Amino acid sequence: MDVDTPMGMVPLDASLGTSRTGATILCCNCGSPIDGTVSAGALCFDCIKSTVDISAGIPRDGTLQFCRDCDRWLQPPTTWVSAALESRELLSLCLKRLRNLGKVRITDARFVWTEPHSRRVKVQITVQDSVADGVLMQQSFEVVYVVAYQQCRECAKSYTANVWRAAVQVRQKVTHKRTFLFLEQLILKHQAHRDAINIKEERDGIDFYFAHQNQAVTFIHFLKSVVPVFSKESKHLISQDTHTGNKSYKFTYSIEIVPVCRDDLVALPIKIAKSAGNITPLVLCHRIGTSVNLLDTNTLQTSEISADLYWRAPFAPLAGAPEMVEFIVMDIESTGVRKGKWLLSEATVARSSDLGVNDRTYFARTHMGNILHPGDSVMGYLLNGANYNSDAFEAIENSKAYGSTIPDVILVKKHYPNRRKNKKRNWKLKRMAKDEGDLLPKASDQAKMDADYENFLRDVEEDEELRAALALYKTTKKTKQADPDAMSVAETEMTVDDEGPKINMAELLDDFEELEIQDEN
Repeated sequence: MDVDTPMGMVPLDASLGTSRTGATILCCNCGSPIDGTVSAGALCFDCIKSTVDISAGIPRDGTLQFCRDCDRWLQPPTTWVSAALESRELLSLCLKRLRNLGKVRITDARFVWTEPHSRRVKVQITVQDSVADGVLMQQSFEVVYVVAYQQCRECAKSYTANVWRAAVQVRQKVTHKRTFLFLEQLILKHQAHRDAINIKEERDGIDFYFAHQNQAVTFIHFLKSVVPVFSKESKHLISQDTHTGNKSYKFTYSIEIVPVCRDDLVALPIKIAKSAGNITPLVLCHRIGTSVNLLDTNTLQTSEISADLYWRAPFAPLAGAPEMVEFIVMDIESTGVRKGKWLLSEATVARSSDLGVNDRTYFARTHMGNILHPGDSVMGYLLNGANYNSDAFEAIENSKAYGSTIPDVILVKKHYPNRRKNKKRNWKLKRMAKDEGDLLPKASDQAKMDADYENFLRDVEEDEELRAALALYKTTKKTKQADPDAMSVAETEMTVDDEGPKINMAELLDDFEELEIQDEN
């Protein structure tokens, strides 16, 4: 009988420290003298080790099913579990696949190293069992498992059409993708899309498909925790069992994000402005979180509009980032009023397009007195002579309390026109893999999407608070730039081959040093 690695026997009486004297007999196999009181079947220890196999009936090979799409192992009959190579979870799974292993006592089990590409998993097992009264035998052997590839049910569904049970349709009625780009980075950072079996990009948003309803509900809770949204649920009956009454539905959740974005000019209805801390109706949106954060640039007064309050009386932004105009700071003087990182100042500005044409200047109060200096460029909204198709703005103009408070210019953020456009960034952002479907973008639409993404990357460079909320990665792959006068969006897109490690924000100081020096000057 082939015994792999016998390791000896231990008499129970010897382990207890007692001695027993008796008649000496001869081994029936080899004739060696042995103590007849402790002998097992009139055999000596050497003969027992060579003739008795306590691991008989335990197979020496097996098969492990592995799904390459989700990196999970099959635990019969239908359960798929995640386990790394040479982990405790995988060792437990290997031992459960062996028959007759429960008839012996397992004293040790460990992995034997194999080549990663060999598709073999070796486990060395040490078992112990009693072969006779007072005699224990210990033995070691190896079991070789063959790794067979098999697709799990969830992954098989992901490659089949119309197998989803819940769909989350995220929409925002705006002309740009800035909010979706920010939301995409938050989803990737927190891995909120890991349960989605498909992600499809639509004209006004993104659709997420899930195999179970609870996964979609969890994803909706995440969206509500990062952006103000309005959700609506609908369900469609697929099948019904008339005997048991069981029904199968497909659920669709419509998620609408507020159309107000960061740096938008907002004209609040006067009633809402009074209920929101009696703030001036003409305000600037400086942040989007779980609520809409508003700022009055004339007084540094802030207010928050919650999602519930907004959807009770929705309002659209008065103007967005595409309507901003570049101004040049001619003179600026601080008022001494400070609130957090903002410093209220009085500035005299002129449109950059008017320089050399006319000498018209505008007076404006700004919250950026700590970073603006004479000669700097700043982006803002020109209200003098502007016409807006907004009932709320007309009500503000006709109001006795607020009609005289409308400024000529509202300054939004500092602009860096002299920044080198051909400078390569030493960081990049990961992108989410989406199925474009039949909506392939046109050349003009693709150029607009690239411009929106480039503007978002510049916002990340300029805003420290925005950078802290995202996950940035170090650029490891060097690429050539075809056009030195334009930033290449492909530089910042993440691929599987060139994905770099996540880096600390302190390592990006070289990339943001130019902006910080301009702020100090």
